[in-house]
Amino acid sequence: MAERIVVDDLSKSYAGGSQALREVSLDVGPGTFLVLLGPSGSGKTTLIRCLAGIERISTGKITIGGVTVADGQVHVPPEQRELSMVFQDYALWPHLTAADNVAFALRRRRLSRADCRTSAQAMLDRVGLGALGRRYPNELSGGEQQRVALARALVAGTGLILCDEPLSNLDADLRERLRVEIAALVRDSGATTVYITHDQAEAFALADRVGVLEHGRLVQLGTPEEIYSQPASPFVARFTGLSGELRVRAGACDAAGLIDIEPAGPGWASPLRVAARERVPRGGALLMIRPTGIALCDTHAGDHHLVGTVADVAFRGRGYEHAVDVHGHGRLTGVFAPLRAARGDQVGLRLDTAGCHVFAEPAAGS
Repeated sequence: MAERIVVDDLSKSYAGGSQALREVSLDVGPGTFLVLLGPSGSGKTTLIRCLAGIERISTGKITIGGVTVADGQVHVPPEQRELSMVFQDYALWPHLTAADNVAFALRRRRLSRADCRTSAQAMLDRVGLGALGRRYPNELSGGEQQRVALARALVAGTGLILCDEPLSNLDADLRERLRVEIAALVRDSGATTVYITHDQAEAFALADRVGVLEHGRLVQLGTPEEIYSQPASPFVARFTGLSGELRVRAGACDAAGLIDIEPAGPGWASPLRVAARERVPRGGALLMIRPTGIALCDTHAGDHHLVGTVADVAFRGRGYEHAVDVHGHGRLTGVFAPLRAARGDQVGLRLDTAGCHVFAEPAAGS
């Protein structure tokens, strides 16, 4: 049965005053696939270790399935939390075969050895390793070892699965294939899943909901679409993928929340109107542009907003991605076009307001 997770004002400090988590609150519904996204040092690993019971919390409260597992007085140990974990480094017993590693997760169910072997073999079959059950971990590839770790987590039948960057040690092609398998198998199990990563593409591909962490704080929680189309801050916008950002002048904001971006400098060809999530005062502002919010075009077309010079071009199969220098404003990357523009060409850049986000310019020193 899938478990509901409620985290209330969770903070975690270490000896010496280092604070890894700061007043984190979230509510994860049963069966939800939550991905915690953030850079190194953002607190995502500490948060998942607190959920698992590996770390003791400093303040706050955690409930799993309606049961308080951590607060100021209570700390339920990991083995009593009825959860499974998939680790970055696989964490398999080296002296046990793949089948025995999977069966080990059933030891507390008091099943017969024959039933444990049968269940373990059936789960290995589900992850595509049915023929490798007698091999030891050192006889398996990295991808095969991670499949064994996934099978061990799934066979336990717990209502909560925690995944600690399980794909980070694998090559790009294998990561993509195993990502699809993890998504399908975990969702078939019906378990609530908390998965951490620093890869925004992986987060968006897997998640029902994404939580973005910055310096130990949960700065935004929403669907992948909400995080991408309505970033709560410049940090969230940057960490979830930008072509670049421009310092601009914001004009008046109308009743619908639309702001005029006034052309400033030689790189600008025409004005732009952008929706702002927050109030942006007139004057200096940041215009943050997604790769989906910019397209290459001919300067003679007359419908471009910026003019720049192609600095680099890369073939991506479906077309070409360009790096374009906008005079006085810096470089924009990932500018897609079906045709190749040559290095040194002057090109027009057409902006799509749905892929542009404007924020107040941060104060000096912030």
